[in-house]
Amino acid sequence: MNDQETSMALANFLLQIKAIKLNPAQPFTWASGLKSPIYCDNRITLSFPQIRTFIREAFTKLCMKKYGKPDIIAGVATGGIPQGALVAQELGVPFVYVRSEKKSHGLNNQVEGIVPTGSSVVVVEDLISTGKSSLAAVSALREKGAVVKGMMAIFSYCLEVAAESFKENKCDLVTLTNYDTLIQKAVAENYVREEDLFTLMEWKQNPQAWSDARM
Repeated sequence: MNDQETSMALANFLLQIKAIKLNPAQPFTWASGLKSPIYCDNRITLSFPQIRTFIREAFTKLCMKKYGKPDIIAGVATGGIPQGALVAQELGVPFVYVRSEKKSHGLNNQVEGIVPTGSSVVVVEDLISTGKSSLAAVSALREKGAVVKGMMAIFSYCLEVAAESFKENKCDLVTLTNYDTLIQKAVAENYVREEDLFTLMEWKQNPQAWSDARM
């Protein structure tokens, strides 16, 4: 199965298990404050062994193809933790995870686990929206002395703001599937009504303007 076939197959899985939710009338609010007519909940995939295995194997194949075998796999809290742990187990390498911020007690850790200086790390996320929280994890790992080879995610909304942020932070990003593929599959399988498709495309063209109009 090539990369495009994997992307299409995973998009179909996400639609089948309703990991993708649409509600143009009552938009979802992301952690960034941005409003969106679509929400992707990849945590649901963990409840389906077949899909969980598909993602683990696809991540492992992508990691080896793109980055080679890293010293460490790091998962971003919280959605990237279980996915990252599965990939680390498959590759037979250590696993660490990165909190959204440092603990306010104890050792004040943000990175949980052992990261020797100079270790090569591949970061695993469940999805990429604006990229802010994902890149904060990359920054925390670099502060620990890690050499971040790149980040892998299940899904990306393909927002320009995220692409620019990853470029500015010099962090490579690869995903198993993305917004464009998902919409293509949703249309082909009649998951999306014509009026929903228009809203989804309008949002994609200018998410901030779409969001501001509904504040």
